[in-house]
Amino acid sequence: MTATAATLAATPRTSRGLWGDALRRLMRNGPALVGLFFIAVFVMGAILAPILSPYDPTVGKLADGYQSPSLAHLMGTDQQGRDEFTRVLYGARISLSVGVVAVLFGLIGGTIVGSIAGGAGGKLDGLLMRFVDVMLAVPGLLLAIVLVSWLGHGELQIMLAVGISYSPMFARLLRGSLLALRESDYVIAARSMGASPVRILVRHMMPNALTPLIVQATLFAATAIIDVAGLGFLGLGPGDPRIAEWGEMLTDASSYLQNYPYLIFFPGAAIVISAIGFNLLGDGLREALDPRLKR
Repeated sequence: MTATAATLAATPRTSRGLWGDALRRLMRNGPALVGLFFIAVFVMGAILAPILSPYDPTVGKLADGYQSPSLAHLMGTDQQGRDEFTRVLYGARISLSVGVVAVLFGLIGGTIVGSIAGGAGGKLDGLLMRFVDVMLAVPGLLLAIVLVSWLGHGELQIMLAVGISYSPMFARLLRGSLLALRESDYVIAARSMGASPVRILVRHMMPNALTPLIVQATLFAATAIIDVAGLGFLGLGPGDPRIAEWGEMLTDASSYLQNYPYLIFFPGAAIVISAIGFNLLGDGLREALDPRLKR
């Protein structure tokens, strides 16, 4: 019995591969699970909004305006008598979807530029990186404001504007990862066997360089939600003022902060909690995908 136990203890743990081991470590990370729970709550709330609330987010009765939180209206009503809880739920649809898709746009654009710069090198690398440096010199939110003002209001315009403002950071991150991999043993071996530069980049370098991008994209999702809300607060949100969006809800309630603070508190809390959720999940992914933390 003792020998069997010692043999089992000495047997190395079977590896499930990079993603299997990463998922196992992620499921053991308490803060990451908390972040995933926060995100899941908002996603499910956005999907089930018509079931969770009987009210219309765009229509209210003026006679019902400025009601404090109660059983009938869990988060009270706004100046037009619209249910605040309903608007927070429907606002999650826009804020979360626009923020996540904006990061996806930035990830795609940054991946294209970064892979060309890191894979080609030489003068093309220098030219692309100087362009990236110019974009990085402009604060991301300011660049997004300029792009939205130029492209016009609308969800697609906001996605493109925020995504373009994030793409230089993704490009620089991917380019740095590719440069670090150019002299790796498996890259040198593939090069010595006559593999083309494109094949080396796509088949050997890119799969090993995408992990930092995935982690950074999760962290940027939190920032994107805040940026989208910031654009809405500045009046650059979706064109229809009736649409429930967290940033525009803050704008509408800013004049009533002293008398009706709950109108600011609930959409603001939704922004903060969702951003915390993505940050916790991103930190958990960083630890789960870090090979130095493998046990």
